[in-house]
Amino acid sequence: MSNVTAISDLEAKEAARKTPRPSAWTDHPLAQLTWVRFLEFIREPEALFWVFIFPILLAAGLGIAFRNRPADVLKIAAITPQLAQSLRQEKLLDVSQLPTGAAEEALRTGKVALLAAPGPGGSVVYKYDDTNPEGRTARMLADRAVQRAAGRADPVTSTDQLMREPGSRYIDFLIPGLLGMNLMGSAIWGMGFAIVDARRKKLMKRLVATPMPRHYFLLSFVLSRLVLLVVEVGVVLGFGAVAFGVPIRGSILDLVLLCVLASMSFSALGLLLASRARTIEAVSGLMNSVMMPMWIVSGVFFSAQRFPDFAQPVIKALPLTAAIDALRLNMLQGASLRQVASQMGVLGLWLVVCFALALKLFRWR
Repeated sequence: MSNVTAISDLEAKEAARKTPRPSAWTDHPLAQLTWVRFLEFIREPEALFWVFIFPILLAAGLGIAFRNRPADVLKIAAITPQLAQSLRQEKLLDVSQLPTGAAEEALRTGKVALLAAPGPGGSVVYKYDDTNPEGRTARMLADRAVQRAAGRADPVTSTDQLMREPGSRYIDFLIPGLLGMNLMGSAIWGMGFAIVDARRKKLMKRLVATPMPRHYFLLSFVLSRLVLLVVEVGVVLGFGAVAFGVPIRGSILDLVLLCVLASMSFSALGLLLASRARTIEAVSGLMNSVMMPMWIVSGVFFSAQRFPDFAQPVIKALPLTAAIDALRLNMLQGASLRQVASQMGVLGLWLVVCFALALKLFRWR
């Protein structure tokens, strides 16, 4: 019996020796918490969609919709051959000579944007829908062609100089905006939902009872955000560069630092929003009420300068506005960190104030 026991002990020791032991780092509570945060994120299909797939779909759709293309040629109808010949001098018009009845039918059914007919005393009558932008444009082009055919001489010649180089297109304006929006959304949603869900399940109450330092719990969120940040930024910028040739004219290191600062600022804001909320519904309402106005006014899809002058100081003080402005200056104009110091100051202020308030207001139960 003793021999059997001895053999069993030897086998157990041999098995224990062959079993790989976790290193001091992987066995550390902070590392385990960070790994849990990462697993929670990648196991949520909705989170993966909104962080990685949605910005790509949005960039692709808007990039195609606002792609570089020649000016649209508008279809119009003319009643007489002489009038049609005059109108054909305008290259942006596709002129069809039609009888009166057929021309009016084409205008009524939307096949042409304008009908041009001779009027009394050598005048021209333009028939079109003035609520239709194509009709108004066609009217302007048609009148210009008729006037020139009548012998009008322009006192000043002009030429068109089109800007189609990378950096001046809509997609170049859009990609930094999508990147800033993605940094804000993933940080705030990832922080808010995870904390409130842990509080709702009374997981934080159990963690507080363990020897784990409390700051490890919050620090694990920050570290997991930094890991995911590499993938988030790389996916959006990589897609923009490969699919549309969006330039990055500034320093890559400066761009990385801007993304880290922006992500930390938004994470602090998410921590503050989730510091007291007890239900998913409550934190969802808080996060939407904070993020939706910034999506609208911070210049994600169009310039924030479209808003009135009296609102500009408030818009400039928003963290998303500062992040997007800094990203656009770095990527499109090659600005250094010193040139975006004001935007970094806004982000830094939001980071410090929100984190300080969150630590003071945070509820573990």
